[in-house]
Amino acid sequence: MTGPHHALTEPASDAAIDTACRVLRLPTMRAQFADTVARAEREHLSYRGFLAELLMAECEDRDRRRSERRIRAAGFPRQKWLSDFDYTANASVTPALINNLATCEWVKKGEPLCLIGDSGTGKSHLLIGLGAAAAMGGFRVRYVLAAKLVNELVEAADDKQLTKTIARYGRVDLLCIDELGYLELDRRGAEMLFQVLTEREEKNSVAIASNESFGGWTKTFTDPRLCAAIVDRLTFNGTIIETGTESYRLARTKARQQGSDK
Repeated sequence: MTGPHHALTEPASDAAIDTACRVLRLPTMRAQFADTVARAEREHLSYRGFLAELLMAECEDRDRRRSERRIRAAGFPRQKWLSDFDYTANASVTPALINNLATCEWVKKGEPLCLIGDSGTGKSHLLIGLGAAAAMGGFRVRYVLAAKLVNELVEAADDKQLTKTIARYGRVDLLCIDELGYLELDRRGAEMLFQVLTEREEKNSVAIASNESFGGWTKTFTDPRLCAAIVDRLTFNGTIIETGTESYRLARTKARQQGSDK
C-alpha cells in the first residue's frame, strides 16, 4: 500500500510536471504549461478546461510535426503550395478541379493523375503542391525525377536489389514522377519503370508530369506496345490535366525585361 499523499509545494509540483512531460514525451505540454497555467488563472478555467487546452495543444503540435516529417520524407526539391499557384497566368487550369484534387480522394482510391504541358506552364508546381497536400493529409508520398528513378532501378537490378526497390516504391500512397518524357529510355529502363507502375496499379496512386502529349511518348518508350501499356496504366480511371503550351515563366521574364527597358 502506498502512504498518504502530501500536498506538494508549487515549485515541487512544477518540477514533477516538467519531469513527467519529459518521461512521457510531451514536449508541447512541457513548453506551454506555465503560460497555460497563467491563462487558466486569469480566465478562471475549470480543471477540465485547463487539461483540455494542454492536451489539444500537444495533439495539434504532434500532427504538425508528423506532417513536416512526411513532407521531408517525400523528397520534394523545393516547396510549392497549391495556394501559391497563379491561375490567372494559366487559364488551362481551373481552381475547382485543383481544389477537388486537394481533398486527396483520388489518392485514397489509388487513382492516377497526369499533368501534361510545356515547360513553364506549372506542371511541377501542381505536382509538388498536390503531393504536399497529400502528405499534409496523412498519406505517404515520394517525389522523384523519372530519369533518377530509372537509374536507381537499373543500379538495383545490377546489385540484385530490384525486387526490394520496386516494393519500396510500391508501398508509398502517392508516387510523384516528374519530367517523364524528357529523355529516351532504353527497353530495359522502360520495362523496369513499367514494373513499378504495375506494382502500384489500382492500389496506390501515381502522379506524373510530362512535357510530351501521350502521342509523343514513343520517343521516350521506343517499344510501341510497352508505351501503350504504360499510358494505359497511367490513365485508367485517372485525371488528365493539360497545362497548355504558353510558359508563364517566360512571359513573366519578358514582362520584367520590357519594364526595365522603358
